[in-house]
Amino acid sequence: MNAGEQEREMMPAGKPSSHRVVRVLPDVPAIDKLFDYVVPDRIDPDTVTVGTMVRIELHGRRVGGWVVADRVEPPPGVELKPVAKVTGYGPTPDVIDLARWAAHRWYGRVATLLTTASPPRAVVGLPTPEVASSMVAQGLPDELIDGAFDGGTRVIQLPPGDDVYGLCLAAVARGNALIVAPSVAEARHLRLRLRRSGVAASLVPDEWARAAVGGTVIGARASVFAPVDDLAAVLVIDEHDEVHQEERMPTWNARDVAVERARRAGVPCVLVSPAPSLEAREHGSVAGPSRRRERDGWPLVEVIDRRADDPTRGGLFPEKLVPWLRREGRVVCVLNRTGRSRLLACARCGELVRSSDGREPMVMVDQDLVAPRSGESRPSVCAECGATALKNLRLGITRAREELEALLGEQVVEVSGATAGSDLPEARVYIGTEAVLHQVPDAAVVAFLDFDQELLAPRYRAGEQALGLIVRAARLLGGRQQGGRLVVLTRQPRHVVIQAALHADPSRVAASEAETRRLLGLPPFGVMAQVSGASGPSFIEALGSPLGVEVQGPSDDAWLLRAPDHATLADALAAVRRPSGRFRVEVDPLRV
Repeated sequence: MNAGEQEREMMPAGKPSSHRVVRVLPDVPAIDKLFDYVVPDRIDPDTVTVGTMVRIELHGRRVGGWVVADRVEPPPGVELKPVAKVTGYGPTPDVIDLARWAAHRWYGRVATLLTTASPPRAVVGLPTPEVASSMVAQGLPDELIDGAFDGGTRVIQLPPGDDVYGLCLAAVARGNALIVAPSVAEARHLRLRLRRSGVAASLVPDEWARAAVGGTVIGARASVFAPVDDLAAVLVIDEHDEVHQEERMPTWNARDVAVERARRAGVPCVLVSPAPSLEAREHGSVAGPSRRRERDGWPLVEVIDRRADDPTRGGLFPEKLVPWLRREGRVVCVLNRTGRSRLLACARCGELVRSSDGREPMVMVDQDLVAPRSGESRPSVCAECGATALKNLRLGITRAREELEALLGEQVVEVSGATAGSDLPEARVYIGTEAVLHQVPDAAVVAFLDFDQELLAPRYRAGEQALGLIVRAARLLGGRQQGGRLVVLTRQPRHVVIQAALHADPSRVAASEAETRRLLGLPPFGVMAQVSGASGPSFIEALGSPLGVEVQGPSDDAWLLRAPDHATLADALAAVRRPSGRFRVEVDPLRV
């Protein structure tokens, strides 16, 4: 069933009602239908409008829901149940329409998106609108920012060392703006700066009620569905960042929702990034800085070519890297592999340590060998010759930390996704997965210990994702004048991503990626969706072979759907009734 065109269901026939009737979408995952209810006399009629959150009786139990249509005409001869309770304010009518569009576009339930658009706590009254200062601070004249919000959708390539605050001021200068940041922490920081400049700015979801009465609204991904009165401009910061895409179904992307919302409102939308994605470039024209400004906004890059190193003996810390590790100031080492080891070989016979079927490399967990996918485990013994001495061919961050501590003779702090939200111990040297780039505030040196792992990742977006890591590292280091150094260890020094970093020219990656993806029909020159889960086979069977959609797989218990455009794919998916059981449809998958 089309998620944007739910069925409507009535209560059993009986005495007709002469009261005001509203249409309600229940907040029940298993039900994707609309129901009509009467607004009883005991409820103040002024408290019920499109978007109001209510409680209704449905199949013998009381559930929440949203009013999605008012003063509807039910079929004759139908007795309707009354609305049980008004919970409070909810999404505005324009946001409800936007949620319907997004649910169809990314194959999801409208109720899921309305939950995202609703206040985290019941809002029964709205505060008095805040009066902004008449002395709103203005940014300095900037050839890249001036005129950015003159109309339509534009893409601004702002160097990583530049401050995005000037664009925020340009957005609020037009009126009530919607600013989408890549994280809650950054949104909170920008909101504080705006308020100090005299801007009436609200942080969502915390200040949802204040946002609903007017002023600029700022938040992370979910803010694209926030209430904004009389929207005047939309700004998406770091549009290339994967955090803008929802991981749960529906897998909507804040960048694309923001563009659509701005289009519907007839207001300008600006997407800003140091390395604009191909998807952003398809939305609008790109305005870039001068070559001098671009170079000054990137740190100096040192490439350590490892092609002449012995891959089994060189280790992660070659001699050329050591001076940078001992440099004064904070040092951050990045290695996207957790644990002690990710690839082992027998020290006697050289055989790789694999699972019993030979398909999966085994890793060291405590004192045993474990196959991560299948869970198979056995003692730390070579299956070929029986030797117990194993050597690491691909270290994880835990083992790398131990070696780095021995090399430097000082404490090294390990950082991973598991440490997110906790205070890191003070140290000069940190090592971790890419999470370390988000948890350490600044650095004098950032070293990627095995960047080939990112460049050779079996994903169609590997180049863009690798460049995104370099952008994040550049933010820690600051521009060229700050003197930080980005060190990249690689056996592919001529790779376009490495050359883009060396020359402070991210457009090189975009040009290379565009040529390849256009040839192969990959996004944004084609669209994809991945289907997986226990009910995936039944979903694929029901899908069949719709016109314009290619079904590939299964591979690793997942199917890949490809189509020329989003309309073709969305319509094909909408024609399939959801199967019972667990399944997942990921539209626009990032890691395929």
